[in-house]
Amino acid sequence: MAFFVATLLCIATVVFLIPVLVLLFQVVIAFPLRQYGQTLSERRPRVAILIPAHNEEDGVTATIASLVSQTVAGDRILVVADNCSDGTATAAINAGAEVRERIDLVQRGKGYALDFGVRCLAADAPEILIIIDADCIAAPNTIDYLARTALQSGRPVQSLNLMQAPPGSGPLKKIAEFAWIVKNLVRPLGYFRLGLPCQLMGTGMAFPWTAIRSASLATSSIVEDMKLGMEFAKAGLAPLFCPSAKITSMFPVSASGVKAQRTRWEHGHISMILSVAPKLLAQGVVSRNIGLLALVFDICVPPLALLMILVFLLSIVSLLFGLVTSLYAPALLAGSVLATLGITILLAWWRYGRQKLSVGNLVMAFIYMMWKVPLYIGFFVRRQVEWVRTKRDNE
Repeated sequence: MAFFVATLLCIATVVFLIPVLVLLFQVVIAFPLRQYGQTLSERRPRVAILIPAHNEEDGVTATIASLVSQTVAGDRILVVADNCSDGTATAAINAGAEVRERIDLVQRGKGYALDFGVRCLAADAPEILIIIDADCIAAPNTIDYLARTALQSGRPVQSLNLMQAPPGSGPLKKIAEFAWIVKNLVRPLGYFRLGLPCQLMGTGMAFPWTAIRSASLATSSIVEDMKLGMEFAKAGLAPLFCPSAKITSMFPVSASGVKAQRTRWEHGHISMILSVAPKLLAQGVVSRNIGLLALVFDICVPPLALLMILVFLLSIVSLLFGLVTSLYAPALLAGSVLATLGITILLAWWRYGRQKLSVGNLVMAFIYMMWKVPLYIGFFVRRQVEWVRTKRDNE
């Protein structure tokens, strides 16, 4: 019986070793100081920027302002004011955007707003469609980089998408900001340097019109971006990372806003790992689709805090098992995986996180992990399956 349990513990450890090695691989490749080396189309294509917005009266003006100066003759900025009860439409018009209002209290969510926007643009279709959330700021030249890269490649393109902790934030939000850097900068940059694709991240996404016009967007899924990226990968159009283009937004200040945002992202990610990844892995192997396989392995890396929690608990259980049975092989294996994960996080912090996160803050990561335990328990007790907008700090 003891040998059987030891075997199960070793198998569980090997399962967790796979995402840890994927993460280590991405961090090591992204570590050196090198230029991005992107090839851009010589011609700037005509662009439509689509902004889905639900009650974004206070933020949409700044978003549009960051985009207007980056447009050229023939470009359009279209805001879909989706089921709004505030002055989002008026604010967007005053900021210089076109506006289409959509009211549908049954089919609610970002996916439906995007589908509506694409249909509105079809009569005067652009060459490239760029999607940006209404609470994001585009850095200078972002639209140019996205448009030219999408035209050059003929594939979806994803900008660097970072979230920042508000000024004066405590250590937990700074840790969250670092985790976001690992997820949306370090990991896709590692893949990018090897010519591998990245996940779509929901904002800062560019698509050739010929690819997006027939995409299935009308959904209430909380991970519509991940699913869309996988669909393109299956079709041989795996998304490309464009680190020269940058989109930023702020974490909510309120605890309720942070909780809602985190729940939506992480419940959706875990659902993808459990329900979609195995099937996509099989499809990638059968079709020898390298882009799809790369994305499947990437998506199988759980949220950083969850991965650390699971590997830590497995190490503790294996150690206790060894103390009782004197079979220490599972503990040694699990301890090695835990040490590898710890070294990986330290490498990412040393190269990309020191300016954001002090050593003292990094040590508090254990508290951050414990803070997120109820979120992960909620996945099994009351899983979020539909899109819910994050409440802003003034609501």
